[in-house]
Amino acid sequence: MNRREFLSQTVVQTGVMAAAFSADRLGGSSLGGSTWISPEDVQAAGEAPAAVKPMALGLVIEPSNGPEETLARVKNLGFTTCFFSLDGYLGKYTPALARQLKDLLEKYELVATAAEVVGPGPLVWDFLDGPSTIGVVPRATRTARMDALKQTSDFAKLLNIPAVQTHCGFLPEDPRDPLYHEAVAAIHEVAQHCAGNGQDLLMETGQETPTTMSRTIRDVNLPNLGVGMDTANLILYGKANPVDAMDILGPHVRSVHAKDGRWPTDPMKLGEEVLIGTGRVDFMAVFSRLHRLGYTGAITIERETAQPEQLIADVKQEKVYLENVIARVQRGES
Repeated sequence: MNRREFLSQTVVQTGVMAAAFSADRLGGSSLGGSTWISPEDVQAAGEAPAAVKPMALGLVIEPSNGPEETLARVKNLGFTTCFFSLDGYLGKYTPALARQLKDLLEKYELVATAAEVVGPGPLVWDFLDGPSTIGVVPRATRTARMDALKQTSDFAKLLNIPAVQTHCGFLPEDPRDPLYHEAVAAIHEVAQHCAGNGQDLLMETGQETPTTMSRTIRDVNLPNLGVGMDTANLILYGKANPVDAMDILGPHVRSVHAKDGRWPTDPMKLGEEVLIGTGRVDFMAVFSRLHRLGYTGAITIERETAQPEQLIADVKQEKVYLENVIARVQRGES
């Protein structure tokens, strides 16, 4: 099962939690037998996030799929950073879980650079049902997802993770569309919550054009709102070439998912994700622009569609490819 399929199953299963998220909100409530992190827990987490080397390579992981085995694999592959996909833990955030993950990060000498959730569901990753199911644009799941993001922010605070990332959805290109203004208000509220925890809120590229994302950042008007640049998603959704998108979004990029893909040829389905270096992403050009802009964050490999038996081999190959590109960029080659 690939990561996206797992995520879809997880968020569909947690879709029944939406009402509970809306009713319980934050602090001191319980859901499915789990004790939520209290405001006192969050306030007690005072450590500063760990620093990473500019363009340090990392891997997107789901620690809920066996936390120690997962983090040990990241270490054994030679990475120094990781990006937590936490949908598998929705409804299970506790101080004890935070301590477990924090201890494992220290044990394997890893830095978690961001935490992401996209649920609760349902979620459909295509052009037909995606606009009505992804992000904070759909009214039916908006409040539940805002609450999930706030709870993830509180949990990430206990782990000293400096950023929370999500797909905000198919943001309307028409700035007068009521759904656009509602989404802006939702993003503003979540970003404010993250700011209270000393974190950035990052909008992952994909469903919206770079211009629409730029407009949203301007209209939300909070300094901790930025962009999680997924190099392939802009292509997979047919929204932009990531090199050109840097002209619009470059100054706002605070996180990068390294992924490759091809343009959608079926207008009902996303484009195809492929092995890094075999698709349409010009990583040398994208990373060179980031470098010139002073980007100092991590570069995180996200390999979503490979089968488990092929995943490790692909990641090893992609790591070597990206190490070469980053070395050339940092030497000033073009």
